[in-house]
Amino acid sequence: MRILVADDSSFMRKIIQAVLERAGHQVVGEASDGQEAVSRYQELKPDLVIMDITMPIVNGLESLKEILCSNPDAKVLMCSAMGQESIIQESIEYGAKGFIT
Repeated sequence: MRILVADDSSFMRKIIQAVLERAGHQVVGEASDGQEAVSRYQELKPDLVIMDITMPIVNGLESLKEILCSNPDAKVLMCSAMGQESIIQESIEYGAKGFIT
């Protein structure tokens, strides 16, 4: 599976990438903010996006909406250390396929 990882923490991006690659997936790109995530999605057309909620410039929820607007079939998993039920529910309502805390 070709995956785009979007998180403002380079440390978290590297951890996620290592776990995914160990599982046999290919990380085709990274993004450090929401605006870059949308741009990289349009450029790379990955099978899956794993995206943090809290990012600079454009947050993950807004980026999720933009990605799904350009491709309603996009598969996006949101992630956050916060784990607040309202944020999880909002992500799912916007069209995220799942949420990782």
